[in-house]
Amino acid sequence: MPFADRVRAVVAKIPKGKTMTYAEAARAAGSPRAYRAVGTILSHNYDPRVPCHRVIRSDGTPGNYNRGKARKKILLQKEGAL
Repeated sequence: MPFADRVRAVVAKIPKGKTMTYAEAARAAGSPRAYRAVGTILSHNYDPRVPCHRVIRSDGTPGNYNRGKARKKILLQKEGAL
């Protein structure tokens, strides 16, 4: 399975109200050092089954989101993850 598909599969399993860092997602997808690639993959995600807003930076900040940083923060707050 391609790395991008593995990343999307990992992220799809993040429950509402929880988060995972880009590094954790990379590790769970089998490529621990590919955390920047995780960000790139998720920046192109528009599948609602893959809650990419639940992937955050290692320092605990939300990071970027393909629908805007403000929207990501609102979604995370609504879910109780921030």
